Amino acid sequence: MKQRFNTLDLQVALHELSVCFSGCRVTNIYDINNKTYLIKLHKPESKAVILIESGIRIHCTEFDWPKNMIPSGFSMKMRKHLRSRRLEKVCQVGIDRIADLQFGSGEAAYHLIVELYDKGNILLTDHEFTIISVLRPRTDENSDVKFTVREKYPFHLAKQHENLTMDKVREIVNNAKENEDLKKFLTFNLSYGAPLIEHCLSQADFPDKCIIGKNFNPNTDTEKLYHALLLGENIIQKLKNEIHPGYIITKKTKAVKLEKSKELENEEVVTYDEFHPYLFKKFESGSYIEFQSFDKAVDEFFSKLESQKLEIKELTQNKEAVKKLENVKKDHQRRLEELKLSQTEDEIRANLIEYNLELVDKAIFLVNNAVANQLDWDEIAEIIKEAQEEEHEVALAIKDLKLEINHIVLELEDPEFEDGILCKKVEIDLGMNAFRNSRRYYESKKHSIVKEQKTIDAGDKV
Repeated sequence: MKQRFNTLDLQVALHELSVCFSGCRVTNIYDINNKTYLIKLHKPESKAVILIESGIRIHCTEFDWPKNMIPSGFSMKMRKHLRSRRLEKVCQVGIDRIADLQFGSGEAAYHLIVELYDKGNILLTDHEFTIISVLRPRTDENSDVKFTVREKYPFHLAKQHENLTMDKVREIVNNAKENEDLKKFLTFNLSYGAPLIEHCLSQADFPDKCIIGKNFNPNTDTEKLYHALLLGENIIQKLKNEIHPGYIITKKTKAVKLEKSKELENEEVVTYDEFHPYLFKKFESGSYIEFQSFDKAVDEFFSKLESQKLEIKELTQNKEAVKKLENVKKDHQRRLEELKLSQTEDEIRANLIEYNLELVDKAIFLVNNAVANQLDWDEIAEIIKEAQEEEHEVALAIKDLKLEINHIVLELEDPEFEDGILCKKVEIDLGMNAFRNSRRYYESKKHSIVKEQKTIDAGDKV
């Protein structure tokens, strides 16, 4: 989701503010929070409110934003110097995301400089651009320039516009590295912004994923790129010279709503995803809302942003709750199936022991007798192996020794089983005779039936 202005957004927003509100006087200034301020303007035939959010946006607003009851120190400073002064000029500083709003003229002029890059900042200066008040005092790490009271605002650091020429494009492309993404590279090196660059490349039929050295050849495709970027220049000039419709790109979010009746209902919510001053090619076939101006589109976008975030959060939480409920149901069903299988297995084992009572008792006696004679476990295993080689019936039935838990594993058969000969390995407790081992499996089945009923009852509550 787009949440802040890019360079093109700022250029268009400042043009609209300049055309519509130059000459208006400041009647008051309010703060919504420590980053967001409202400048109330009026002239005989109209009123307006400019909203400034440090690092994010600047535009006119018709939304009734909640104001702090007690104005901040920065608000009071702006009130002192700007109230009753006319908005004389609105412009961009170079091609950076910096706006300069001039109130008053001559030596009585004051400038409100709004930075929309990085963490953002708002600075109030006099007519010579000496800083009077600053929202976020700081020192630039790269240039060691101080943004503090009584310092001059460093306009010389701002990037300046350069005319787009074939030589300039060739120079940019020559600095690119092999296998670099063309769109990302141009976004970093030009002030167009990613959406406009993507639009230009798409209009010139460059592939969606254009990689330098693969599907973009610097030797043969640079001229084609130059003409594509000229289209971007034309769009910028058009947007800077007239009030152009603005667009909000919407998206549909599928979510699950959980009603109080616990009925589940699929719900599709349309939310705002991005705002743009131009309908770029990638959005033409999608879902969007057109507004009379970019200013109105941005105001609508941000005025609904918080409520839509809360709505999406609620729907997402409901979706997660439903997912958890489904997982609980699946787990519940899995446990029921495991219990039913356990009951079937216990009954089969009990029946096999009953059918082979004599064989099971002989096996129990054989192993217990060896243990009573204090034979080593390895020796017992060796004796059984030798007996198996001699085709001893009881020894052949013994498949594993678990003497550490006083158990053995027998392979028992039921030739009269309804689906043919049944052969299954059954674990036998050496501390019980064959009959008691059989009863043990029947009791385990009964216990499993009780657990199954409890699980069913718990599932009904869910």
